Amino acid sequence: MKAFLKGVQKVILFMQGISGVVLTFVILLTTADVVLRIFGHPVPGAVEITAMCGGIIVGFMVPITSWMKGHIAVDFVLNSFSEKVKNATETVTRCVGIVMFIFIGFNAIKIGRNFQLAGEVTGTLELPLYPVVYGIAAGLFTLSVVLFCDILKIYGGEGHE
Repeated sequence: MKAFLKGVQKVILFMQGISGVVLTFVILLTTADVVLRIFGHPVPGAVEITAMCGGIIVGFMVPITSWMKGHIAVDFVLNSFSEKVKNATETVTRCVGIVMFIFIGFNAIKIGRNFQLAGEVTGTLELPLYPVVYGIAAGLFTLSVVLFCDILKIYGGEGHE
């Protein structure tokens, strides 16, 4: 189990690294666009590139955020229950999350495939949209694996949030 968890952690850290690089690129692009706009030469397509990069940044950061419990958790009700009830509740919510994110991921793949077949591109630079949608789907599937890892941690003795 520890080897599996370590492998998942490596994947999500890699995704976090990609997000960091893309975010740095967005910062540099936005800075260049603002500076060049002063001289009347904005970067063509800066807004659409930033939007596409935003999809990658968010899609690839969600799994590590869940892994690190970086989201807001409202568990004041759970704290009044026994450990057994807490674990059961956490398991049920993780299972619902797994099913939901797998479903959304498959739908994202369908949307990406439709974009690919239709040749959907951005307005200015005519960049294809489907790679971003596939990236978001990858993040959703990875999030499902992270939620499964949460269940393993609960019953492996590492507890819940």
